Amino acid sequence: MKGISGDKFVLRDVRVFDGDGIGEPASIVIDGGVISEDPVGAEVIDGDGAVLMPGFIDAHVHLERVEMLDLYAAHGVTTVLDMGIMQAGVLAELRASGRSADLRSAGWPIMASHGVHAPIAGITDIEIISGPEDAEAMVAERIAGGSDYIKVIMEAPGQGGLDAATAKAVVAAAHARQVKVVAHATSQGAYAMSAAAGVDFLTHVPLPDRFSAVEVERIAAAGCAVVPTLTAMEEASEKFDVTALFENSLANVLAMHEAGVLVLAGTDANEIPGVPVHPRHGAGLHRELELLVRAGLSTLEALNAATIHPARAFGLSDRGTIAPGMRADLVLIDGDPLADISATRRIRRVWCGGVEHTPAGSSRSLGAE
Repeated sequence: MKGISGDKFVLRDVRVFDGDGIGEPASIVIDGGVISEDPVGAEVIDGDGAVLMPGFIDAHVHLERVEMLDLYAAHGVTTVLDMGIMQAGVLAELRASGRSADLRSAGWPIMASHGVHAPIAGITDIEIISGPEDAEAMVAERIAGGSDYIKVIMEAPGQGGLDAATAKAVVAAAHARQVKVVAHATSQGAYAMSAAAGVDFLTHVPLPDRFSAVEVERIAAAGCAVVPTLTAMEEASEKFDVTALFENSLANVLAMHEAGVLVLAGTDANEIPGVPVHPRHGAGLHRELELLVRAGLSTLEALNAATIHPARAFGLSDRGTIAPGMRADLVLIDGDPLADISATRRIRRVWCGGVEHTPAGSSRSLGAE
């Protein structure tokens, strides 16, 4: 929903989160969807001393319909990184919608077997890769189909994921085209194979396995970033009545973080039939931040994991921070998220590319004050 503030406005008396802390009250100018420095002719919106955050980025979602983009915006998530759309044609529909939260997507994943994923709706429509010789063609096909990065399904050795040679060939084909590679990995073996193949991102974090110091150092040395999807792992531990094992996931995240691995916030939010867990779209990102803090990241580190760090890691150079020339993806919140990470849930107002959207739970009409 577009606010009546028009294309140029000033947010007055806001305390800006800059990646290092929260500043003193200031004014931020938005002009034509980007942050500006020229307030001439702008309407004024009073922020009443609230905290102004860059729009949040969820680095692991699965989208099924265009309305989901509005749901993300309502929760302050202004960019979503989709990690696999199972239904043909949905990605094009999402891109064409022009709806609220901005989208990047892996399109269809590259997988060597439908295997353990067979119960997932639409998965058997995806052509499997038979070996390294298919890598060039399959990567080219994904990119031509609109994939912004390549997703590969990795499993522990012998469980149906890409073998080492095929994984390396896919990574080489993608990197030759300056495209990053994201690996689905939920076990120690899958992590090791993915890191050795040279992937850029590891998604999920093992639930039953606790990494050794040697394994953590190997991951750090490989230079992979990690999107642990703790929200999904917490839900899985509850669904399968193994809640004590969730402490392994938390411990693995802290160990990797302390070893210098870049940890990013992502939820694995989805509504896909056949998937055992369904973290909530939009709201799940706030739970993910809370779980990152529970794992041992500072509140500052958790906030950066959902703003500047995923923006830089995925090459989104126009967002993730509040500065002149950047995209006006903004979230105005009550409270201090550095003191209490749950304050990110208390959203007053949201702008995606300078266009205002109604926050979740709000019944008021949004406009200039």
